[in-house]
Amino acid sequence: MGEDGYIREESQKIKEKTEQEKEKELLFSILRTKQELSQNIKNFEFAEGELIDYYTYQMKATQAKLDYLLKKAKKRGLVLEIQNTVQSKRYQA
Repeated sequence: MGEDGYIREESQKIKEKTEQEKEKELLFSILRTKQELSQNIKNFEFAEGELIDYYTYQMKATQAKLDYLLKKAKKRGLVLEIQNTVQSKRYQA
């Protein structure tokens, strides 16, 4: 199957997902991104030299992604208990 066929097939799979499946995926994405941010913070704490800039960038990028996902969840009306945890950890770091 060519690349175009693969893309069409994947697009069809996305369209066929139920709203509940999409919400579940969104919640898992938020959890994975939160874990990624925590790991970036830990890596930054032990970074030296040029890696300090790298992990600073990683933290900012991951935080932007997390903010986007949380806004998306809020628009869908999903209630996330984790949101308060994420915000409090962000300010503690």
